[in-house]
Amino acid sequence: MAKKRRIEIMDTTLRDGEQTNGVSFSSSEKLTIAKLLLEELHVDRIEIASTRVSQGEFNAVKSITDWALDAGFIDKVEVLSFVDKGLSIKWMVETGAKVQNLLTKGSLNHLTHQLKKSPEQHFEEIGQSIGLARENGIETNVYLEDWSNGMRNSPEYVFQFLDFLSAQPIKRLLLPDTLGVLTPKESYDFIKQVKDRYPDMHVDFHAHNDYDLGVANVLEAVRAGADGLHLTLNGMGERAGNAPLASAVAVINDFVPEVKIAVKEKSLYKVSKLVETFSGFRIPENKPVLGDNVFTQTAGIHADGDNKNNLYFNDLLPERFGRKRQYALGKTSGKANIQKNLQQLGLHLSDEDIAKVTKRIIELGDKKEVVTKEDLPYIISDVLDSNAVEEKVIVESYVLTHSKGLRPSTTVSIKFEGESIQENAQGDGQFDAFMNTLKKIYKDKGKVLPELTDYAVRIPPGSNSDALCETVITWQLDEKSFKTRGLDSDQTVSAIVATQKMLNII
Repeated sequence: MAKKRRIEIMDTTLRDGEQTNGVSFSSSEKLTIAKLLLEELHVDRIEIASTRVSQGEFNAVKSITDWALDAGFIDKVEVLSFVDKGLSIKWMVETGAKVQNLLTKGSLNHLTHQLKKSPEQHFEEIGQSIGLARENGIETNVYLEDWSNGMRNSPEYVFQFLDFLSAQPIKRLLLPDTLGVLTPKESYDFIKQVKDRYPDMHVDFHAHNDYDLGVANVLEAVRAGADGLHLTLNGMGERAGNAPLASAVAVINDFVPEVKIAVKEKSLYKVSKLVETFSGFRIPENKPVLGDNVFTQTAGIHADGDNKNNLYFNDLLPERFGRKRQYALGKTSGKANIQKNLQQLGLHLSDEDIAKVTKRIIELGDKKEVVTKEDLPYIISDVLDSNAVEEKVIVESYVLTHSKGLRPSTTVSIKFEGESIQENAQGDGQFDAFMNTLKKIYKDKGKVLPELTDYAVRIPPGSNSDALCETVITWQLDEKSFKTRGLDSDQTVSAIVATQKMLNII
């Protein structure tokens, strides 16, 4: 069996990722993320900052390099530096950083219009920066900024530059698609041209995601022979961000079997969620690998297929990433989704009861976008409880009004043993007005309603603002005390459901 080619993963969340609009990590957050990246995720290297930004950045880098030195990771910690007559090197020496990623111009367009220098002048200054770094015990990798446009529009300059760098004491070439403009074919062709011409040079590819091609470009760069990749947690970065770490890792592991990477897939989700919290940069619900919805089957036919030889599974099994497959409950879910959720909860129902629960979930799904697994025991209880009592009294319709400066009022129509009766009343609140209306109806019938002695509302744990409400009402009738439950997405309606059950019990 042929030996697999090793690909280095360099995470630049703390440098390029922090350039996401509105994101700024504190020193302690940077240290925490650095530790997780190297110790938990097992990325090969991390780029943590740019030189000479601020005192806060200096302190953050110092705390990371102090830890990395003790932990044996100092050669894995990199800093973006500049061709600035030694100022970056001085800054790095003071922070204890040992690897510089030197930013240079990878296109003639950038060199001519931004630096206004000739290639020879630029190369000479770069050589001086590399030499000064070496004198101070600092290793050098070289970024060719705007390299992708350089390959498109000025390849002669790019190869003149690479000829120069091939003779310099550098460890890696860092080739960025700075503006995120490459197609997958170009990514393959350009990386292959560089690797064919300089087979002994270590080449990193740095993809941006402006056209949503970041992961596709990463895949093609690896196939073309790239030795390393630059990625960020959650795809953070300027504009549309960088190629996301989780997606790139999954794609490489599944589609390029001839290479291997060290990143620990099972830790990707929890580390990414922590970075989401630190950064405030939210992971979209449909983001591959990490999004809340990506391992959730919604359509009942999919859950049915999963029950029949996993017909709707692919290689992206959630367990790889420390996650679990879920089955959404709603109007499209069907019996199979409910059975899957019952299995996860350890519950068993007859086919007849499952059909009743399915019917209730579809009704609720029409009112509420998603019914959660946490809602399911409440729904089951509500349905089975409802089935236990013959419905002789039905609340057919009602109008609840609440206006500023006026007492709440309710108009109710109920069917009482086949007879439809309509009445209205006021109260201190909408439900109080509803109860007063019922009292009027029952008084006319010569009947007395039980006394309401307790009223409790709760939502299932883990639910949110559009959660189902369960209302539990305790009633006292003569010497007897009993409870009824109602379930609905609206709190007042759930109380009315509980009250209808009481009317049938008495």
